[in-house]
Amino acid sequence: MEWSDSWRGAFRIELRAEAVNLAWHGWPVLPGTYPAGEQWAGRNGVEDDGPVPVHRDWQERIGTKAEQVATWWAGHSYSILLATGHGVDAIEVGADLGRRAAVELRATGIPVPIVATPEGRWMFLVASGGQVATSEDVKHYGKGEYVPLPPSPCQVGVVHWRVKPQICAWQLPHASVVRDALFQAANPTPDYGLVAADRS
Repeated sequence: MEWSDSWRGAFRIELRAEAVNLAWHGWPVLPGTYPAGEQWAGRNGVEDDGPVPVHRDWQERIGTKAEQVATWWAGHSYSILLATGHGVDAIEVGADLGRRAAVELRATGIPVPIVATPEGRWMFLVASGGQVATSEDVKHYGKGEYVPLPPSPCQVGVVHWRVKPQICAWQLPHASVVRDALFQAANPTPDYGLVAADRS
């Protein structure tokens, strides 16, 4: 998908406002490369893969204040990247497992911010420090890694919120909350009423 210059210019304000808001709440955000045809721009020239941090020394810029973050997006439509492992981690799963886990979380009454990508991946944002076993369909992003946040543009769409952080008042749950929900989603318990009926 080709993003026109006029569209990118109109979208720049929204990206900047969201980046500043996230930084104001203490989330370590970084500017990332953005789609340019079938490649990614924002560094010197274009690259085949993205989004990646614009600054190669990005790990030294973690924790930058909101005022400085605002200058990064002044005049640029950079993607928004979250540096995980510094207060916020991300647990990424496929959309099908993500939907089922979201149902489990709603049932417990514990809100968790959820990000969805156009590629069909869901990311549950949790407090740093916990551990989740990884598999082919589950990835835990921690220190030294990063993930895109809304409303970052991709080649085929835009990263968006399924559950915004305002819903949990920006208070992130421990990773074990999502770990348990993923386990229940992957191993659903049979309905007791149906089991009882089968035995009668």
